[in-house]
Amino acid sequence: MEYKISGNNLQLVTIQINPQEKIFAEAGSMVYMSGNVNMEAKIRGGLMKGIGRKFMGETAFLAEYTSQGGTGMVSFGGKTPGTIKTLDITPGKDFFAQKDAFLVAEDTIEMSVAFQKKLGSGLFGGEGFIIQKYSGEGKMWIHASGDFIEFDLQPDQTLKVDTGSVVGWDTTITYDIERVKGVKTMFFGGEGIFLTKLRGPGKIIIQSLNVRELALALMPYMPRNTS
Repeated sequence: MEYKISGNNLQLVTIQINPQEKIFAEAGSMVYMSGNVNMEAKIRGGLMKGIGRKFMGETAFLAEYTSQGGTGMVSFGGKTPGTIKTLDITPGKDFFAQKDAFLVAEDTIEMSVAFQKKLGSGLFGGEGFIIQKYSGEGKMWIHASGDFIEFDLQPDQTLKVDTGSVVGWDTTITYDIERVKGVKTMFFGGEGIFLTKLRGPGKIIIQSLNVRELALALMPYMPRNTS
């Protein structure tokens, strides 16, 4: 399966599909496709996994793409300005990600719902109780706002991150939240009350743009109904 990521900070990933291949993608992420590509909405993995996606605040359906009569082409893009990254998933090396990160994947990738193990992480960690888990073997593509920054943490090495900036992490990473120290820092430091604490070993990916913070910054400029 061949693919190309194009653009700078408004990227698209274009994937070539052979007749024996299949990919699935987040509903609404397709930008364009060749005339010989067939798109079909399906609940992958059965009803329970569809319900799990509904718990995450997303549609229960995903779009599946196949090609007929030769190689087809499909292009996908994210819903906010940002970048796209290719992940290689291998057996025994699963990956966790925030619910909005998924874009498209090969049919051999298994996507399931995972729950935060600690109450504090679920309540205050920015990603909520429910996150996505990717397993299997193959390629998948994730999208995030702004640019990607990656860290390979050594055993017991920690990194504290803004709660809305974590995109994904290896399943070997320990994920928790930590309260900001000091009352003045909590309320006037501008970073909120909690930070995400990630402990190695493993890879983590963060995004340079927090969509929630962007929305708050734009609110004063939004039109208001004064009637």
